[in-house]
Amino acid sequence: MIDSTTSQLSPRDGFASVPSALADVRADRRRLIEAIRALRRLLDKRRPFELTDRRRLNHEARKRSRAEATHGKSLHRIHEKQTRQERSLSRRLNGLDGRRDHQERQALAVLRRESVQRALHGSRLTASEVNGIGSGLVRALAAQGITTAADFTRVSWGKAPNGKGGEVLYIHRAQGRKVHINGIGEHRGRPLMEWRRAALARAEARAPRELPPDERHRLAEIIEAERTRLQGELAQAPTTAEAARAEAVQLHAEALQRLTTAEREAAHLAAERRAEFDAMAEQLLGLQAELSAHMDQHGDAGRRIRRAQTRALRPLPENAPFPAPPIPGVIPAPRTPLTLTKTGTGTEAKANPKAKARSTAAAPPASSPGTRAGLGWLLPILYFGFTTLVGVGELGDNTAPVGLMISSRLLAFAATAELLRLWIPRRNWRTPNPMPSGTGPQAFGVFLALTAAGMFADEESDVFLVACVTSVLAAALLVTGAWLRWRARKGGGGRAPTPFG
Repeated sequence: MIDSTTSQLSPRDGFASVPSALADVRADRRRLIEAIRALRRLLDKRRPFELTDRRRLNHEARKRSRAEATHGKSLHRIHEKQTRQERSLSRRLNGLDGRRDHQERQALAVLRRESVQRALHGSRLTASEVNGIGSGLVRALAAQGITTAADFTRVSWGKAPNGKGGEVLYIHRAQGRKVHINGIGEHRGRPLMEWRRAALARAEARAPRELPPDERHRLAEIIEAERTRLQGELAQAPTTAEAARAEAVQLHAEALQRLTTAEREAAHLAAERRAEFDAMAEQLLGLQAELSAHMDQHGDAGRRIRRAQTRALRPLPENAPFPAPPIPGVIPAPRTPLTLTKTGTGTEAKANPKAKARSTAAAPPASSPGTRAGLGWLLPILYFGFTTLVGVGELGDNTAPVGLMISSRLLAFAATAELLRLWIPRRNWRTPNPMPSGTGPQAFGVFLALTAAGMFADEESDVFLVACVTSVLAAALLVTGAWLRWRARKGGGGRAPTPFG
């Protein structure tokens, strides 16, 4: 084409126009090549953007998992609180009848005590009441505050107040102080106590044996009021728990709404960025088509530009342009992260079932919010760890064979590692889960196997038959645990409760 163009020029200016036209072709071609290079540099940022967006999606999925776990824990705490409250109220309601009897006995005891005290205060000490005590001793007792049977409780022997002489008789007053009255010894102290015992017996015999009807009615009203209050609280407990659940659900919904709003905004920004990359990819394809048309129209522009135009016309990467994912109104949790390749069609998915099966098998088990493996699993873990250090059949004066020393330690170490591998992730608050079905029988089977090995190594005691039975039980438990784990893995779940939670 250049030759046909230059052949139309006049001989006078042909030598000047050919170089000028070739320079213009090269300049146009360089402009196209530079524009393509600039677009390629911009499109090179798409892969880091997709990696960042995939991390964002994973981070959003983790946030949703934490929100679900927190919600599950809140509901679990509300249920436990309701159960404790209802159990406590039911126990108090069942104990009201016994409480009524107890209060009636207490009230009767108080009533009898007051009646006895009144009767003792009414029994005045006179010379005619007590043999051997005359008016002088009665006045001496009154001087010490002892005028009735209620003023003293007992008599006892002790050292004289001045510390000289032998023992003297002390009278213990009701307030707790003891006094000694000159002239009252053993012969006068015994009649004094017999007079008080007689007064006390008469007072107790005259004391009421039953509560008055009005007092019994008052206690019954108090118990019935307490019963009504407890029944009201028991009836209100489900309503209170339901209100707490509604509040927890509302807080959970608000948290999910905030997460959804943030995810929608981030998805919009990511979609806009992908649209920019798609537009640049389309622009790049247009520039490549323009460069190809320019090459077809003007031919070769020189050796120096040939390599640059070859690099400019190389095809786009297979994963560009990336398909823009739709922006849902409500983003499910957790979301599947985007890949850096094109979305496969239905035909491709059918043509590659192995890849789908591998991705399904590699997916982690769904967590159960608020349910974690129990702390009771620390017991077998510590036992197997201790057995790893000391072995079996080596305590005391026993010496186990070398093979048993090595094999028992290896078995205990394998059991410790397996339990730690299963237990630690299931205790994490991000991935809570109960232990897999069959783990408990397997752990107990290993424990019995180590116990049987220690029995076989013990040569002094005759436990061979017990060791054989223990070995059979250990083998049965190991087979049962393996079958349960295989069935749970094959069925995709189906956990059964284990001895350690």
